[in-house]
Amino acid sequence: MKKYSCRKNQSKVLRILLPVFIFVAAVCSGQGNGEYSNPVISKNVPDPTVIKTPDGYFYLYATGRVTPVYKSENLVDWTFAGTAFTEETRPSFEPDGGIWAPDINIIDGKYVLYYSMSVWGGEQTCGIGVAVGDSPGGPFTDRGKLFRSNEIGVQNSIDQFYIEEDGKKYLFWGSFHGIFCVELENNGLAVKPGAEKRQIAGSAFEGTYIHKKDEYFYLFASVGTCCEGVKSTYRLVVGRSKSLSGPYLDSSGKDMMDNGYSVVIASNERFTGNGHCSEIVQDDAGNDWILYHGVDVTNPRGRMLLLDRIGWDEGKWPCTGNGTPSLTASVPVFY
Repeated sequence: MKKYSCRKNQSKVLRILLPVFIFVAAVCSGQGNGEYSNPVISKNVPDPTVIKTPDGYFYLYATGRVTPVYKSENLVDWTFAGTAFTEETRPSFEPDGGIWAPDINIIDGKYVLYYSMSVWGGEQTCGIGVAVGDSPGGPFTDRGKLFRSNEIGVQNSIDQFYIEEDGKKYLFWGSFHGIFCVELENNGLAVKPGAEKRQIAGSAFEGTYIHKKDEYFYLFASVGTCCEGVKSTYRLVVGRSKSLSGPYLDSSGKDMMDNGYSVVIASNERFTGNGHCSEIVQDDAGNDWILYHGVDVTNPRGRMLLLDRIGWDEGKWPCTGNGTPSLTASVPVFY
């Protein structure tokens, strides 16, 4: 399968490679499967996290007062499936706090939902908590906070991401005051006693997601402003390392500790403020897909859900077809 090519001169690339893209799209989509248009959810669904469950459905969770949940069979057509919490069951360790940037996982047969809880500007009292459910649609039972910013010594402790490696469980987090990681207990529900946090990226980033592919760990993050409507400057960026704990370098070799990064998805005339990606999902044809939020300049009523195929160039760096959100594209392949 021919890989995508990441280039800066997008108009020139499109003229040269358009026949190739059409051919690749046809092969990858399984001929006749059709196209989709972005956004795939035309509602405010910021900071998406997604998981595929044993019944073949995808469940998506987003920032919201009681954490909205959506359900899909194909990553394109989503239906509202309820909320992870109710007003009575929502976490409460941060008074008047919102529930931000959920991260869904299956740990020991349970659905484990990590969440951030904060008020806007509450960078010392915000924190990260965890809830557990028996099914992806909930209900989720809150297990309380893991830590607050002023307890763990990291300002603005939000935007968490869970990952397992070599039989150990880790939490990564941080928002414009460094990206950090710490080991968790075996059940994933608390910080491991005696574990020390470690900084792995600088102050330019938030919204961490780490994807392991072949010999590399790819640290996806967002830079810029997320929440200023059409003036938002958010961009999805990446660095990579051969070790989960780093160092993570960009394509020029600059360390993410020094705020180096390579841009994966920037803005175009239709979508701006694009970032805070979900987990990468592979379809039945082996194509990789990523969900993220962006502002639709034709309908700027929130951060809407966008979907794009992720390719890997000859240097094994992730990219989209032209480095910005697609307006239309061939649908993912699911049999």
